[in-house]
Amino acid sequence: MNIQAQKSENIRKTYLLMSLFLILVIGIGWVFSELMGNSNILYFAVGFSLLMNIFSYWFSDKVVLKMSGAKAIKREDNRELFDMVERLCRQAHLPIPKLYIMNDQAMNAFATGRNAKNSAVAVTQGLLNALDQRELEGVIAHELSHIQNNDILISTVVVVLVGFISILSDFFLRMSIFGGFKDNDNNAAGSGMAIIGIVLAILSPFIAMIIQLAISRKREFLADASSASLTHNPSGLASALEKISSSTVPFKRASNATAHLFISNPYKRKNKTSFIAKMFMTHPPVEERVRVLRGGRIG
Repeated sequence: MNIQAQKSENIRKTYLLMSLFLILVIGIGWVFSELMGNSNILYFAVGFSLLMNIFSYWFSDKVVLKMSGAKAIKREDNRELFDMVERLCRQAHLPIPKLYIMNDQAMNAFATGRNAKNSAVAVTQGLLNALDQRELEGVIAHELSHIQNNDILISTVVVVLVGFISILSDFFLRMSIFGGFKDNDNNAAGSGMAIIGIVLAILSPFIAMIIQLAISRKREFLADASSASLTHNPSGLASALEKISSSTVPFKRASNATAHLFISNPYKRKNKTSFIAKMFMTHPPVEERVRVLRGGRIG
C-alpha cells in the first residue's frame, strides 16, 4: 500500500473512531440520565461535547503551545531552521507554518494547528543542539507530514472527547456515592442499571484512552513514512529517533494531555516493550519505527 492510500485509510478510520466517541458520549449521557431521572444530563453531555469540539478547533493550538512553553521565533533568530522549513514546505506544497522553540534541553518536537494554513511547528533547543542537518530535516519533515496528513486537528478533538468522557464518568461516580439515582419501584432493575452505569463510568475512560493511543501510534508510522518520502532519506529520521530515544533528559513540561503530539514520548521510562506497556504507549516503540525506516518499507 502506498503512502497516499495509507493516509486515506487512516483518515477514514479516524473519522469512524470519532463517530464512535460521540456515540459513547451519548450512551453515557443516556445511562446517567436514566439512573438519575434527569433527561437534562443527556442534553448536557451532547451539547457540551459539541462546544468542546468547537473550542478545540479554534484554540487548541494556542493551548498546546502555551502548555509546552513554546516561544515564537523570527527568521533572524534561526535562519538555518527557517530555510530548512521553507524548502521542505515547497517540496510538500504546504504553507509555511509558524515556528516555535521550547527552551528545554530534552530532544523533541511537535506540530499543532487546525489546518495547513493555520499551523505551527515547535522544536526544543536540545533537539537543535544535538541533531545534524539530515537528522533535523527528518524530524521537521515528520512534523510537516502530520500537518499534511490532517493529523493535528483530529488528534486534538479526540483528546478533548477523552477528557470530557473522563469528566462525565467522574461526575457519575461522585453522584452514585451521594445517592444521586432516582427511586425505582423495581429494585432489581434499578440495581442492575446502577451496576451497568458504574461499570460504564469506570471502563469508558480506559476505552477512550486506548482508542486515542491507537490513533496516535498509527499516525506516527504514517508520518515517518511521509517524512522518508519527502526527504528521500529515511536514515536521517531513523538516526534522529535513535538519538532522541537514547537521551535520558526528560521534557520538563511534559503533560499526559499533549504527550501524543510529540515525535517521541516526552516521558522517559524504561521497559516499555511488553504487550501491556504497548497498549498504553502514546507512540510505537522506537525500535519498530527505526526498523521500518531502515528496512525501506515506506509504502
